[in-house]
Amino acid sequence: MIYLARHGQTVFNAEGRMQGHLDSSLTALGQAQARAMGDLLAGLIETPAGWRLISSPLGRAQATARTIAARIGLTPEIDHRLIEVSFGAWDGRLRADLRAEFPEAFGAADWQFSAPGGDSYETVESRVADWLSELPPEPERRVIIVCHGGSGRVVRGAYLGLSRQETWAQDVPQDAVFRLLNGSSERIDCSSVAEA
Repeated sequence: MIYLARHGQTVFNAEGRMQGHLDSSLTALGQAQARAMGDLLAGLIETPAGWRLISSPLGRAQATARTIAARIGLTPEIDHRLIEVSFGAWDGRLRADLRAEFPEAFGAADWQFSAPGGDSYETVESRVADWLSELPPEPERRVIIVCHGGSGRVVRGAYLGLSRQETWAQDVPQDAVFRLLNGSSERIDCSSVAEA
């Protein structure tokens, strides 16, 4: 079983800014989302024994993973293959500005892969598939991962055997986790999130 969580809301998310391999801090809402995901996972996992918590190396994912870890009693690990899609020259840019500057790219469903110097879909899919291939088989697999909107979509798509279009059409909530089990994916929403 894999539980997949996206990091909580960041300053860049709130601003509508592309993050990619850049980083920004969790907002108060993002911190509350991380706590809510930790509470949800604590209720889903009876005992942490035998479970691993693996995070992308980026700070926003690590901050979320630390919050979850504190709630369920695990020590987070880092795997660079779970890192977010790089948007190259678009990292740090406002989406609205990019949409105005590159209207032809933004017409595509997976416009993020049009970024100059950014990752290709195939690159991300390859590294995620490599990571998945190293996991123990089900039912011995007990893994929680904290990653990103882009890389999380690709993890789910690779696990489910989805096409590129189907993979990129998936939702990327910051207040839910996905349970990947027996070749299927189930979204599990957190209880309402209140900023502290």
